[in-house]
Amino acid sequence: MAFRQFEQRTPGIAMLERSLARGRLGHAYLFTGDRLDELESLARTLAKTLNCRQPVKTQGAATDCCDECSICRKIENETHADVHWVRPESRSRVVTVEQMRELMREIQLKPSEGEFKVAVVTAADRLNVQAANAFLKTLEEPPPKSVWVLLSTEPRRILETILSRCLRLNFSGDDARRFDAGQVEWLGRFGVLAVEGQKSLLGRYRLLDTLLQKLAEVRARVEETLSARSPLEKYDEVEKDLREKWEDELAAAVEAEYRRQRADLLLLVQWWLRDVWLQTLAAGGELLHFPKVAGAAAVARRLTARQALDNLQTLEETQRLLYTNVQEALALEVGFLRLQL
Repeated sequence: MAFRQFEQRTPGIAMLERSLARGRLGHAYLFTGDRLDELESLARTLAKTLNCRQPVKTQGAATDCCDECSICRKIENETHADVHWVRPESRSRVVTVEQMRELMREIQLKPSEGEFKVAVVTAADRLNVQAANAFLKTLEEPPPKSVWVLLSTEPRRILETILSRCLRLNFSGDDARRFDAGQVEWLGRFGVLAVEGQKSLLGRYRLLDTLLQKLAEVRARVEETLSARSPLEKYDEVEKDLREKWEDELAAAVEAEYRRQRADLLLLVQWWLRDVWLQTLAAGGELLHFPKVAGAAAVARRLTARQALDNLQTLEETQRLLYTNVQEALALEVGFLRLQL
């Protein structure tokens, strides 16, 4: 995909194109946004543009790729010798120091097929401390004709020492999270169950079951989507080591995207609980996210403002726990049993 083909023309894309036109290419970028797969597409397009044989030019400088030449096809399929990717692969879904050291060795070599070496770190917020510290010097003083691109949906989790060394471009459509009709419809069913629960233990387990079923659907959809994009679907006969590498990368990509979408779903519930809290304060109006979703008003009538605020804090704690290696089902069960509905 070329920059001109992205449906959503975000300010980040426009800024990147202007920088390319003016010859002001940064040595290290941090791409932030709502979806890792979209950020990977943007990083891939930048790598194509820097190495394309027939780029689109503005004022004599390459500002977009042709997306058709052999270089563009290789980068698209992640088989180009000068474009390197690192994704969380370990069991704990972190980018390890060994991965970063290997990437640094690669980036120090001169380009062999194109003009630029490009190193892309997906889910840079998953760098462990050792990995982050290991490549700080390389990030600060990269070799000539090399570009680092870090991708993150949660940049607040990245070390400040890394953030300060990168040009940050935001590719979100807007600053607010937007939920689709399917998510809001599911939240409506969740709200109805919350009202029917009447503070009972069984009612909260029903809410938990509804959430777990939705998460199972999310994981299945993520696995199907990312598997279809994996090189494993395009190449049947590859060396064992490369196949294992692709399998590890796919598993890590699925886990990272699932965790992102899980966080979005819990954020949906959290904002609904915020609406409940606002209604206990009689301060709804334009501040409500979901004024037409069933249940919030009914639940608010049987809670105090303190109880409603405690619910918000409980879900925030649950979100934080899920960033660790805690068992998902256990963390969600504990959190939902503490809710006062």
